Amino acid sequence: MANHLPDKTIIQKAAVFLDRDGTIIEEVDYLDNIGQLKLIPGAAQAIRLLNQTAIPVIMITNQSGVARGYFSESLVKQLHQQLNELLEAKSAYLDAIYYCPHHPTAGNPPYRQQCSCRKPNPGMVEQAIRDLQLGKRHSFIVGDKLTDIELARRAGAEGILVLTGYGEEQRKRLDETENVQPAYIATDLLQAIQWVISRLSVQPLINEFNAKQSKKMQP
Repeated sequence: MANHLPDKTIIQKAAVFLDRDGTIIEEVDYLDNIGQLKLIPGAAQAIRLLNQTAIPVIMITNQSGVARGYFSESLVKQLHQQLNELLEAKSAYLDAIYYCPHHPTAGNPPYRQQCSCRKPNPGMVEQAIRDLQLGKRHSFIVGDKLTDIELARRAGAEGILVLTGYGEEQRKRLDETENVQPAYIATDLLQAIQWVISRLSVQPLINEFNAKQSKKMQP
């Protein structure tokens, strides 16, 4: 894992929640093959920036393919292990991963259910807040679908729409959804996180961290 900066008051209650498909990794409808899991360019760098500021970064993802019978929960966990390894190779990591395997109408119980965790319901965010003892005051939710932006609204967070994955298509629907508007629209995850960092005024902390790391590497 990467080294952390000391906690600062301005970021003590900050957290960033990231969608998976189309946000961190390339969109593949109902991803069921580890060989198809590929990081979107810049995604690892974006996560590493958050790691450097000690801001928790949590992945939350709907995986209704489990309920639909397309793949098992075991495969989902294998995919997430592979994702962790790809990020680790680039000196980045996720603080936690949550997924929802349910669908309200597809499949059979217990996967077919009206759950509280399927986005845009805030169940996964609320669980992470309990597990990691997070606050909502400076929380951000980043994703490529309007369900992510609606989740942000329900969770009291700021929503960021990225234009990777389904993002370009979803942006065209913003005029139809007056109550679901992102705080920011980013080209990709890296631009989204750069905006978060500027929003929290923590760029000086990153500069301080990088300067210290450079000095350590000098002979």
